[in-house]
Amino acid sequence: MSILLKNIVILPQIQLVSRGLSSTPILLSKHWREERGLSINRNAEGILTDAPDFTYLDGRPTPLLQKQKKRMLRQREFASKIVEMCSELDFAKERYNYIEASKEQERQNVIANRLKTKGNALNKKK
Repeated sequence: MSILLKNIVILPQIQLVSRGLSSTPILLSKHWREERGLSINRNAEGILTDAPDFTYLDGRPTPLLQKQKKRMLRQREFASKIVEMCSELDFAKERYNYIEASKEQERQNVIANRLKTKGNALNKKK
């Protein structure tokens, strides 16, 4: 016990014990999880906490828990956003291909409408 304790600071009505071990990664993980709307404790979610507490014997489905509903809504939102972005990407690809094809068609028209050789130069080419 004395090996782990570096010093004991006694403040009025509060006793702080500082250890030689660092908990910085744990604190960083905590803030990272808070910023993303997750629970502070990663063990607070999981099969034991998210699964229903009971089941009906006649086979009726159990009502969804609050976190299950929230997760389901979040997944639906992600899915709709993915579908929307995929459709935007497909539209952009089609538009790009159309613009490239029109540029190529315009280039071919310019080449086709060039001035043609006349007279003796035309006869020499054949």
